[in-house]
Amino acid sequence: MADLVHTLVFGIYPYIALAVLAVGSVIRYDREPYSWRAGSSQLLRRKQLMIGSVLFHVGVLVIFFGHLGGLLTPIWVFDALGISHGAKQLLAIIAGGIAGVMAIIGATLLIHRRFFDPRVRAASTFSDNMIIVLLWVQLALGLATIPLSAAHLDGGEMVKFMTWAQGIFTFRGDAAGHITDVHWIFKLHLALGLTILLLFPFTRLVHMLSAPVRYIWRPGYQVVRSRKLAARRG
Repeated sequence: MADLVHTLVFGIYPYIALAVLAVGSVIRYDREPYSWRAGSSQLLRRKQLMIGSVLFHVGVLVIFFGHLGGLLTPIWVFDALGISHGAKQLLAIIAGGIAGVMAIIGATLLIHRRFFDPRVRAASTFSDNMIIVLLWVQLALGLATIPLSAAHLDGGEMVKFMTWAQGIFTFRGDAAGHITDVHWIFKLHLALGLTILLLFPFTRLVHMLSAPVRYIWRPGYQVVRSRKLAARRG
């Protein structure tokens, strides 16, 4: 029974989560384009928002791209570059640890602001509250894996996760078997990460897919009304 559950969660669930992520995002953008935003409450407790938001977003971006590159880069690439598994493991612990601490401090500030400021709480939706809490738990689980990773500085555990992730994206039926014996905290971290991907299209996280390239050449101000209209009303 345990083997069946393991296969379902780490062998089949990833495809369900990725499919919902892709299809759900496209459908939401097509049917609800005006909901494709993060929402804003920046006029309320602005200082706490800015500090928390910067720490959270910088930390999460470092973690996201670190995971993306670390898990999906073929192992032979690191071998060809002369980067040992142990060195890669140590780099992941240090960089991921710093980014994780930044992100969870930022998330804590954002959660405190969202739940304890009556005006912000009134402007928040259930999905807003749910996703920030899930992200905080995910960050906490990620930080909890650091002592476990530090006990395997040979990089062996990381290779297991790389093989699993690359097996999923290359549709290998035995992918789940590569992480059968890893610690349950790692498994919970992976399962929650997949769940966040599953929920992605239904939350404010969709704004991550919108690169604000147009802001590069946008003027530094916004014209609300013309000068002629202003003169008439003046």
